[in-house]
Amino acid sequence: MANKVLIKGNLAIAQAAIDAGLECYFAYPITPQNEIGEFMSDKMPSLGKTYINAESELAAINMVIGACATGTKAMTSSSSCAIALMQEAISAMATAEIPGVIISVMRSGPGLGNITPSQGDYFQAVKGGGNGDYRTIVLAPSTIDEAVEYTHRIFHLAWKYRNPAMLLADGILGQMMEPVEFKHYDFEEISSKDWELDGVGEKENKRPPRKLVSLHMGGDDLIVLNGKLQKKYDEIEQNEVLYEEFMLDDAEIMITAFGTVARVAKSAIMTLREQGIKIGLFRPVTLWPFPKKQINKRAHQVKYILDVEMNEGQMAEDVLASINCEVEFDKLTKLGGQFVKASDIVKKVTEKALCLN
Repeated sequence: MANKVLIKGNLAIAQAAIDAGLECYFAYPITPQNEIGEFMSDKMPSLGKTYINAESELAAINMVIGACATGTKAMTSSSSCAIALMQEAISAMATAEIPGVIISVMRSGPGLGNITPSQGDYFQAVKGGGNGDYRTIVLAPSTIDEAVEYTHRIFHLAWKYRNPAMLLADGILGQMMEPVEFKHYDFEEISSKDWELDGVGEKENKRPPRKLVSLHMGGDDLIVLNGKLQKKYDEIEQNEVLYEEFMLDDAEIMITAFGTVARVAKSAIMTLREQGIKIGLFRPVTLWPFPKKQINKRAHQVKYILDVEMNEGQMAEDVLASINCEVEFDKLTKLGGQFVKASDIVKKVTEKALCLN
């Protein structure tokens, strides 16, 4: 039997990042993800790796850009209003095709909000607050085991596609504890030797100079670059979509949810199944690329879709855009740090099931 460790989500993510090959960690403290930085401040120097408590979130993300431009695995972690400060730099990373990892542990907003958990940063992560037609790869775990696996995966995807990539969790997942197995994940190691800024060398090792920039003035350079980036994003959409289906094969009602709310939905589904209600869950794991085709396929078999989120229904927009069929749709949302409870879902679905039969 594999050895499991009882560990808090934030600490598990931090250890997983180190196991994935992290060499540099730059961040500025903010609740509810502070344990990541605290862990890194002790662990990274002891391993001969780099830890810097930056003077601001802007400094932290730009340090990530500088380190990753040399091919070094670097990351930052933060939350909500502080991730908002990084948006311009994330856009620049995508434009210059510099990989890097951002861990976002959501708190409630808008504005400075509160330290209570929320899912209000779906738009921020998936749509992006930076300028231009860029994309950030976004994975959303629902368990701490998944947070460990997806931390490994997010480093792999960032380097595979030379693109910023984000692990999107919330305060519940960051602060809760679960038994976790720290396994080896066989993600292909991606070389950065063809593009990293490592110095042109001397004499026999000399190579032509390289540049990684996000400013493209004059001519058609920016048009060409945008075309190249869109082809890459199409490739990511073709190859990297992840999702989970739970009890959907005979379902007449489908819940859509992501992250920790999907766990709550599963509890509600088990209760509703005992009442004879045919219901299941569709959980997007990659929030971008979003599993549009897969949701569309399932939507055609059900009579009713209920989107459940700890926000005003941000993912609901992507679900609706994916459906493309005549099916009744509704939302169950909680804002400002309120938790969605299984009983909330059971009550709403039970009332609706009476109308469907």
